[in-house]
Amino acid sequence: MSKVPNPFLTATGDELPTQYDRAPEYDGFIEERDVLVPMRDGVHLSIDIYRPDTTKKLPALLAFAIYNKDLQGPDIADALTPQPSWSALWTGWLEAGDTRFLTSRGYIHVIGAPRSIGKSEGGGSREFDSYDLIEWIAKQPWCDGNVGMIGISGFGAEQFNAAKQQPPSLKAIFPFDPRGAYGTLGSFREEYPGGVLHLFRYLLSINLVAHQNKGQPGALPPEREALWQEAMRNPDFKIYPHVYNILTQKGQHLPAIFDFLIHPYDREEIVERAESDFDKIKIPAYTGSGWYAYGYKTHLNGAQNWFRNIKSPKKLAFGGPSHLERPFHSLHREILRWHDHWLKGIDTGIMNEPPVKYWTMGANEWRYGEDWPLPETQWTKLYLSSWGRLRPEPFLPSSNDGRLAPDAFVQMPITQTNDVQRLRYVSEPLPQDTLIAGPMVLNLFASIDQDDTNWIIVLSDLGPDVSVRTARDSERYVPAELPEREITRGWLKASMREIDPKRSKPWKPWHKLTRAAKKPAIPGEVMEYSIELMAAANMFKTGHRICVDITSLDVPTGVGGATNIEYFPYHICSSQTTLHKIYHDEQHPSHLLLPIIPQATGRDD
Repeated sequence: MSKVPNPFLTATGDELPTQYDRAPEYDGFIEERDVLVPMRDGVHLSIDIYRPDTTKKLPALLAFAIYNKDLQGPDIADALTPQPSWSALWTGWLEAGDTRFLTSRGYIHVIGAPRSIGKSEGGGSREFDSYDLIEWIAKQPWCDGNVGMIGISGFGAEQFNAAKQQPPSLKAIFPFDPRGAYGTLGSFREEYPGGVLHLFRYLLSINLVAHQNKGQPGALPPEREALWQEAMRNPDFKIYPHVYNILTQKGQHLPAIFDFLIHPYDREEIVERAESDFDKIKIPAYTGSGWYAYGYKTHLNGAQNWFRNIKSPKKLAFGGPSHLERPFHSLHREILRWHDHWLKGIDTGIMNEPPVKYWTMGANEWRYGEDWPLPETQWTKLYLSSWGRLRPEPFLPSSNDGRLAPDAFVQMPITQTNDVQRLRYVSEPLPQDTLIAGPMVLNLFASIDQDDTNWIIVLSDLGPDVSVRTARDSERYVPAELPEREITRGWLKASMREIDPKRSKPWKPWHKLTRAAKKPAIPGEVMEYSIELMAAANMFKTGHRICVDITSLDVPTGVGGATNIEYFPYHICSSQTTLHKIYHDEQHPSHLLLPIIPQATGRDD
């Protein structure tokens, strides 16, 4: 592990640490919209093509996903300048890439959608849509036969799906924020770790993210067609993607999440198929996500699962806690560096670096690693103890220290309260800077008085704190006004606690999450729960405290089941008032397993 020379003065890690670029070669581009491309079964896909204004044959970068292509191109980017994540107009699904950047540097940018999406025709299976489209692109007179892929989120997941099909012309992919390692394009275990259900997809659907239809949009009467064309040209509409999306669909509706609700479980056959498919990916893949993704989980989990399982040349990057700007234009110098290496044969030096780079929160700097988890990780236990303490000392055998009474909290359901009850465990102020980087687990011994609950675990950074705890009135409590920064969370449904030991690691429990594996808790019985917390990297500075909250409820931040941002969805929690008891004693050594990364001390130890 080493620090990366950081050319960026930033606290968010929203750009990868590269200064690579090439001078733009082309000033303009040729635009071809709504081009119909035939698939092997005669169904036509609708794509947009943006080509540098030249007769020279060039490599192409394909962005392909279920999101409306009409919102991905340069006309929207011209109207909706890059919006940071705290902008009211930040719109997560504008993710196909910066056309002007790519075309000016000698790439053809192709944006499209599979069958039955948007303007693409419907019918038949979409299994080979990516393969057929890639090979069609490679044969066009403007393409030199080399195709890469670009785009994040849904556009990232499709890249791995295409790579598994091994189209001969696909030479490299850059699937940032992907998902679906354990599912065709989605994965129950990646999106719902611990089997705890949340409403991310519902919230996206009511905001019209997925662009789907029951066929191509039909023609409008001439008068209404003219009005529609005028509205489509209105720049005020274009800066509101959810408004503009309604226009482009001509009133067509979105599918429900019915299948998910009637079967909220993983399937063993899907996992087995995925495990056999990883070796099908032969081409270079650069994946990653940002620490922001722990809230909705799927991208952060997807990137790690793909990186761990594929054997082709690969790289992994974890960005900072703030979402990338939209329309997507970040990371493009690194994307250019990657594709220049693999599609243009330019020695960019990208394969000379260690395969992993990660943004370290708290220190606000980039670091390198040789693998993930980092090989130098010191797996360290912090034990839950009485009086809300988090201690490095294990429980002493045959002593009063090993016979501590359990802690408890009672949570009423959301039908009765918006108040979230918790138990909080905090360390002493740290004597030196302490870096954690990697996955982590809370091994919890607990009982409940119902047959199920959701365990929701929050890891936070508290401080700085110069206080001490004594018997004096003013020093009995950890100060309530300490700065507090949430790092990550973990989830586990009590009834989905069963683990597959063959697939598990000490730092990553593999919960089966199948319908057959569901086992209701026995009320009053102490049970062990291994709760995975989403991976993170954070420097706890000297004088800060490590904090763990144990809860079982989160609530919408708006009325009517809405939230103020769909990327931090709430979960479907118990309808029963539930007593939770947390045990921490010699027989029940509840503890947090942390990935501590050794630091140079500057001393001769």
